[in-house]
Amino acid sequence: MKKKLLSALLCIAMVFTLLAGCGNKETPAETPADAEENTKEDASSGEAADKKEEGSVYYLNFKPEQDQQWNDLAAAYTEETGVPVTVITAASGTYESTLKSEMAKTEAPTLFQVNGPVGLVSWKDYCYDLKDSAIYQNLKSDEFALFSDNDEVLGIAYAIETYGLIYNKTLLADYCELDGAVISDASEITNFETLKAVAEDIQKRADELGVEGAFTSAGMDSSSDWRFKTHLANLPIYYEYKEKGIGATDAIEGLYLENYKQIWDLYINNSTTDKALLSSKTGEDAAAEFASGEAVFYQNGTWAYGDITADGLTDEEIGMLPIYIGVEGEENQGLCTGSENYWCVNKNVSQEDIDATLAFLEWIITSDIGRDALVNRMGFVTPFTTFDDSYATSNPLVAEAEAYIEEGKTSVSWNFSTIPSDEWKSNVGSALLEYAQGTGDWAAVETAFVDGWATEYAAANK
Repeated sequence: MKKKLLSALLCIAMVFTLLAGCGNKETPAETPADAEENTKEDASSGEAADKKEEGSVYYLNFKPEQDQQWNDLAAAYTEETGVPVTVITAASGTYESTLKSEMAKTEAPTLFQVNGPVGLVSWKDYCYDLKDSAIYQNLKSDEFALFSDNDEVLGIAYAIETYGLIYNKTLLADYCELDGAVISDASEITNFETLKAVAEDIQKRADELGVEGAFTSAGMDSSSDWRFKTHLANLPIYYEYKEKGIGATDAIEGLYLENYKQIWDLYINNSTTDKALLSSKTGEDAAAEFASGEAVFYQNGTWAYGDITADGLTDEEIGMLPIYIGVEGEENQGLCTGSENYWCVNKNVSQEDIDATLAFLEWIITSDIGRDALVNRMGFVTPFTTFDDSYATSNPLVAEAEAYIEEGKTSVSWNFSTIPSDEWKSNVGSALLEYAQGTGDWAAVETAFVDGWATEYAAANK
């Protein structure tokens, strides 16, 4: 049995204007040329109406960093098929609230996302069964699908991504050449102890190396804080789950919160930015700091490839290390690999729009344009059988992830999809910021993490 898991429409308005006479003036007689032109307009209007009857697509996109690529892909599909496709991208950190707002409108999204089984709980009643769809039929494994209790296919993962500590190979090599450097090569960083020693030494010798700090700013505005209240928080969750042999829990114990603290301390004490300024620092700030060579390390993922290479960094200059937090045996740890991006089709829109949306998704995973966009423009690794070797991504950060797997390292799973609510993330993020700024203590982080988990889980599962 398949593993049971729990993952306005800004319609293109077509306005037809009838030419009418003004005041008491006589309408000029229609010339043959006018008649021919009006006939063309009538035919065009009829075709447009037919396309509307065939359905349209409205995709509420989760990933701001791929907004342009999705809009380009939508335009290409419309040009090829005539089917209207609208892509709207929610601002970073606002997807859930934006989705709630859009779903309440008459013209709601036909295609949306959930971030895993927990995210599916709120939206399962909106999800069309995808069991007969091309995206499910071409899925490599049920591991990448979300199922209802009745084995309906409610969500399909479309991107397998990886995150860790992206580093500037050139800067780190330059550091290794300095007298008294802690390491002689990046490959020696295999645990928290070594990472800490290297980062603190880089921070002390920032002027000598020509950088502003070891790490980019740990910005805590909504465009950046998810990197720490969600992605970094995944590490203590992962290790607790691993120790207990579980995949979810109604009450996290926080067994590895001291490890969470020491990696957070390392970030905020050895960065380009004073801790008091973190509330105003953005994701764009961090990307720019890394791309311009102001910092050696940058916590982010494969999706950041375009941002950090746009300003001149080459493929040869970037690598990725695991996020080490000081757990026994972490020398065998790989990068954090998984997905929180599950496509769902809105079953509450018209059947014509459902069919149009399913056709659009099929085109994405089977056409040359769609596959090229996902792999080469967005940098995704996909879970579909339609992506053969000719559609292997050239993203060097993906290659880094594969290299760790080939070395026998154990990838860190994305357990943050089991976090009970967005409110939990917000409270942990606020506590992390207050601790960093010196206006709160670490005990508040522990309370938000442990007590908050139990409270939010109970609220979500009444």
